[in-house]
Amino acid sequence: MKSDNNDTSAPGHRGHSGSIVGRAWHLLVDGLAAVGTFLILVLMVIICADIVARNALGSSLPLVSELGALLLVMIVALQLATTIRADRLARTEIFYLGFRRSRPTAGALLSAAFGIVGAAVIGGIAWSSVRILEKDWAAGEYIGVSGIATVQTWPFRLLILIGMSVAAIEFVVRAAADLRYAFSDKAQR
Repeated sequence: MKSDNNDTSAPGHRGHSGSIVGRAWHLLVDGLAAVGTFLILVLMVIICADIVARNALGSSLPLVSELGALLLVMIVALQLATTIRADRLARTEIFYLGFRRSRPTAGALLSAAFGIVGAAVIGGIAWSSVRILEKDWAAGEYIGVSGIATVQTWPFRLLILIGMSVAAIEFVVRAAADLRYAFSDKAQR
């Protein structure tokens, strides 16, 4: 449901918090999304350079497929928290929006349950990313071809871990806001 960002009592509210911690959190979430957007530009440049190299030189540039795969996962991870905060995750809105309007308390509880499950799933992904990051760091993992072009993988894994962790926390923040609304006087009207 779309809501006015200035109406902090609306179900599904996704506006900015007035506290310093809230503003810092929003800045972090938006900053990660901005990094993800910049990485889309980087990915486009890499793909275009590879197309030019294939047509001009008859062969692909080194690292393109491996780097593209890591960048794609990293972009999704970095932009996920903003997607959650903006209430833009895919769901069956034909049911959800009407239900939330007609039964605000039950709709807020349903949204909170969705947030809790989302936090558990994304938190599990973040937790499994820790082990992958540790392995890549300890083993000095890299992508590419030795002697031609290589890039260490741990910085990518670290940004994926940060993005997933922030997204899991954003799910918790949204679930808490929905629970506060569900048990407020405004939802009972």
